[in-house]
Amino acid sequence: MTDQMTDQKARASQWFHDLRDQIVAAFVALEDSQTDGPLSDQPAGRFEVTKTTRQSDDGSDAGGGLMSVMRGGRVFEKVGVNISTVYGTLGKPAQQAMAARGVPGIEDDPRFWASGISLVAHMQNPHCPAVHMNTRMFWTPGAWWFGGGSDLNPCIEYDEDTAHFHNVQKEHLDPHDPALYGKLKEWADEYFYVPHRGRARGVGGIFMDDRNTGDWETDFALTQDIGRAFLPAFVPVTEKRRNTLWDDADKDTQLVHRGLYAEYNLVYDRGTKFGLATGHDANAVLMSLPPMAKWV
Repeated sequence: MTDQMTDQKARASQWFHDLRDQIVAAFVALEDSQTDGPLSDQPAGRFEVTKTTRQSDDGSDAGGGLMSVMRGGRVFEKVGVNISTVYGTLGKPAQQAMAARGVPGIEDDPRFWASGISLVAHMQNPHCPAVHMNTRMFWTPGAWWFGGGSDLNPCIEYDEDTAHFHNVQKEHLDPHDPALYGKLKEWADEYFYVPHRGRARGVGGIFMDDRNTGDWETDFALTQDIGRAFLPAFVPVTEKRRNTLWDDADKDTQLVHRGLYAEYNLVYDRGTKFGLATGHDANAVLMSLPPMAKWV
């Protein structure tokens, strides 16, 4: 591995950590500013931060990260913001999956390094949409690539909220390539589709994987802008809806929609499968699951 790639890995890992800090601070500010409306009389939520670890098959250290989870806040019912940097060798299932995706050299050399941020927020108010965001860098001896994106998951849809979320994504992607937003939106529509339900899990967003144009700096800059788009895309929607009154029917709609979200993450999500297959902390991997859900 070259010194240049070592430096690039460090830069990517630090960026995900910095983005994590920005998002955690913004979410705490949302909790503190919730002084009117439902649940405003209860204590503002705070993140519980736990170190996570990964061990290789021989028990040696293989990296880890931070799991930051807030439960029972004024705005957030459960939100997790995780970062990790892990490394080692891929187990056979993960190695075979990478080979099937065309990762060069992975069949002969299963070493890997991965770093990223993963966020899922489930809201108290059914009129506030749940949201998901992640960005990551992955390295093997034969290749490197970036991936990630964000998507909005309202149980009660508002067209203007969907438009705002998508417009902010587009504004951040257009400087890289005016055609890029359309491509990544279409990719998100395909990726976040729930085949056994015949529908999308939400109103979409942007998504990419295996991003390697051959220019690391360009691809890293794009990944950073995907991360930078998250707060201005999501926070104004939350601020707009958080004081809306809800009833039991709204809450029931939210719980049923969360069931759909849980089904997708457990059955189809590539990140969930990879995290469990490579031995990362199961609580961190499954942080995305809602605190309560319902099936009918």
